[in-house]
Amino acid sequence: MDVNIERMTANIDLMENAVYAVRDGKLLRVPTPPDGFGKQIIEWEHGKPLKGKYESSFKIK
Repeated sequence: MDVNIERMTANIDLMENAVYAVRDGKLLRVPTPPDGFGKQIIEWEHGKPLKGKYESSFKIK
C-alpha cells in the first residue's frame, strides 16, 4: 500500500486479498480473521467506521 499524503490518494495491490477502511483521511487495512475463515463486521458511528469485530466459522466435513 502506497499513500500520497499531499494528494490524499493511495495505491493498493489488487493481487493481495484485503479489506480497507478510510477514516479521517487515513487508509487502514482491516485485519483478517485469525483462522482465515469468518466475517469482519465494521460498526459505524456518525458516518465514520468506529470499530470492528470478527465472527469465526468452521467447515463440517
